[in-house]
Amino acid sequence: MIDYKKNPRTGCSYRVSYCVVATLALLLGSLKVESVAAEQVNTLVQHSGDFIPEQYQPAPGIGGRVTIAGSDTMQPLMAKLAASFTAFHPKVKFGVEGLGSSQAIREFLLGLSFQRRGDKAGGRGTEGASSTGLLASSRPLTDQEVKGFVSHHGYEPIGIAIAMDAVAIYVHKDNPIERLTLEQVDGMFSSTLKRAKGEHLTTWGQVGLVDQWNRQPIHLYGRNKKSGTREFFRHVALVDGELHDDVQEQPGSASEILAIAQDPFAIGYAGVGFHSSMVRIVPLVAESGGPAVIPNVDTVSNGQYPLARPLYLYVNKDPEGNLDPAVGEFLKFINSRQGQETVARAKLYPLTPAQTSENLELLGWKVLTAQGQDR
Repeated sequence: MIDYKKNPRTGCSYRVSYCVVATLALLLGSLKVESVAAEQVNTLVQHSGDFIPEQYQPAPGIGGRVTIAGSDTMQPLMAKLAASFTAFHPKVKFGVEGLGSSQAIREFLLGLSFQRRGDKAGGRGTEGASSTGLLASSRPLTDQEVKGFVSHHGYEPIGIAIAMDAVAIYVHKDNPIERLTLEQVDGMFSSTLKRAKGEHLTTWGQVGLVDQWNRQPIHLYGRNKKSGTREFFRHVALVDGELHDDVQEQPGSASEILAIAQDPFAIGYAGVGFHSSMVRIVPLVAESGGPAVIPNVDTVSNGQYPLARPLYLYVNKDPEGNLDPAVGEFLKFINSRQGQETVARAKLYPLTPAQTSENLELLGWKVLTAQGQDR
């Protein structure tokens, strides 16, 4: 859902026409998305050797409710995975909410639920609320967070990567910038300048644009403190530096992209799955003299793109108990060929077959080689 408020820079309203254009673009794009998804998975299979993600074989009689709470970046992915899964298991109902990894992690550690918020608001606690079966997080849990979980529950959560993502640097579609170094990104967004070690970059001329762009100001956009993407960006791009006070922090990735699309001088960071025709992704140079790299299935899977990252699902499972059948079957589906093609349809990048093999082994399922033999 898009919040139709005024852009703080331009004073213009975010119009319904934007959503109409975006919807038409999605409909046209869907004509190609199935073949692109299969092609991405095939590319990873060709690069990986023997092991391939298996076709999903649904177990009979699966039903119940699965609650997924967490990352705003992952919400579209989780909604697509849930829809694909329920085509096999219509008796399974999903609740998916994406209010930010960091906030969701705090509630996950305490065993709280995002569902039935009215119960909380009414002062009735969490009795009767459905438990948060899965945490969707755009960053791994820290050692301190794992220790906090253990102190509350007595055991560690199970965590697996389910997709690969890239945090992209976005500008307005008319911005002609051809590339940026990580040093320049730090010089724009950071107040501590751990990479740049110089002055804060405030005009587009300082990063190489000329003519009418030379003196134009750089308008910074980003995510708020509830976001795991914000923490990842600080940790990797800014070398654990502090974000500059000039960054206009948005409550969600969609609202950030919309703000950049409305501001010709804007630059921001968000997951690659939010790319649209209204904005442009800038290639990044990781090392001085190195190539400018755009995120794609190859550069993300081989680690060449500097802001690549896994996306995680965490499960609260007592090692003395059994994994909920609906949750277990959903995790098996995610690591199947159909599940990873759904990842690609969500404009993210599939796991390598080696990663799906490791996940299935961790979860207790056998993995087949390309020849169909037990590993």
